[in-house]
Amino acid sequence: MGIVSWTAGKAAASVYRVYSSISDEIAKERRLRLEDGRAWSWVFGNRGAAGKTVTVDTAMSLAAFWACVRVTAQAVSTLPLQFFEKTKDGPISVDHPLAEILVGSPNSDQTSLEYWESVVAWLLVNGNACSEISSIGRKVSAVHILPNAYPYRDPQTNALTYKYSDRGKDYTLPREKVFHVKGFGWGGDSGLSAIRFGVQTFSTALAAFETSGKLFSNGMQAAGLLTSEQVLEKDQRAQLNEIMQTYAGSDRAGKMMILEAGLKFEKLQLNPVDAELLQQQRFSIEEICRWVGVPPIIIGHAPEGQTMFGSGVEQTFLAWLALGINPICERIERRISKQLIAPGEQRRIYAEFNREAFLQMDAAAKASFLSTMVQNGLMDRSEGRRKLNLPARAGGDKLTAQSNLVPLEQLGQNAGGANQARASLLAWLGINSEAKQ
Repeated sequence: MGIVSWTAGKAAASVYRVYSSISDEIAKERRLRLEDGRAWSWVFGNRGAAGKTVTVDTAMSLAAFWACVRVTAQAVSTLPLQFFEKTKDGPISVDHPLAEILVGSPNSDQTSLEYWESVVAWLLVNGNACSEISSIGRKVSAVHILPNAYPYRDPQTNALTYKYSDRGKDYTLPREKVFHVKGFGWGGDSGLSAIRFGVQTFSTALAAFETSGKLFSNGMQAAGLLTSEQVLEKDQRAQLNEIMQTYAGSDRAGKMMILEAGLKFEKLQLNPVDAELLQQQRFSIEEICRWVGVPPIIIGHAPEGQTMFGSGVEQTFLAWLALGINPICERIERRISKQLIAPGEQRRIYAEFNREAFLQMDAAAKASFLSTMVQNGLMDRSEGRRKLNLPARAGGDKLTAQSNLVPLEQLGQNAGGANQARASLLAWLGINSEAKQ
């Protein structure tokens, strides 16, 4: 008996050591993931006070968050990306080799629009967008999105690397092989994730929409109390519960209920207005928009007291371009200059998204812009025609300007002749030119 007890105790101790070792490894891995800046919530999510676990998938199931990410990613990805060279006469557009990759075909699977759309989407969702840089010699040949990559800084050497998983295997890439666009952050190796820090907002929104869905699935009928003057047996309760199930569900809403044996049904007075579900849903949409930095009107939601039309909406749209779209474009442009353009070219070559592309959808604004630029000598007519995808015309490469604001000493030097300009000026001053003579 003693031998059996000793053997069992030894086996138990062995199992405990194995379990402890596994637990230590799990704890170590979790600690390392937290220390290297990768949020544990990126994989398993965080649970909010409303009881819902928030992950990328659950957050994207919310229409407001989906719309914010989609609209912003599409807006940035449709902007033309151009390369410029700084010269003593100002910047000029150049056909840089990187344009073939970033403007033409980033990789064998994606177009440039699809690639930049995915970059901006990951930037908004996780606060980081990582791409693997493929190169031939020192020339960049392709960039591939790495959805689950995260930065890791070795505590011993302080070397920055990037880790990611692909088909069940873990890989590590040096920093020079990863094109990393960071979102808003505190200056570390990673940007901050809206999903991680907005867990309470997203969890509450998920709970509110789930509650609303269950209420509608029940035919807008709240739960009630079924009372009886007698005590029911266990099998009677089961039978009664089975009977009541025939009245549950939206497809059975309005069905006449038959009660017998002294049973009475008392309905609990609960509706979406009383529970403030509608107001909560509106508030959740506006809160989600705050986390992503998109005005609610952009995704088709008019806040309290605001309409979908008028000059106020136009000003909101311009504010979104300045405070939402432009910072994202700047982040990408500066990362291109820092990581993709060769060090010897960084002082004179730079990439820039053409924000004027937003004028393409507003014919009046584009016409006014081109007219102002040409009439004030900031752009010749051939440059204006190229912005309309029209060929240049002969004589259109000269800068011109209206002469109604020229200095007085230069009046009469134009094609109209000195006498005509002099007569016009005297007439405007109220002086009779014939009497003057």
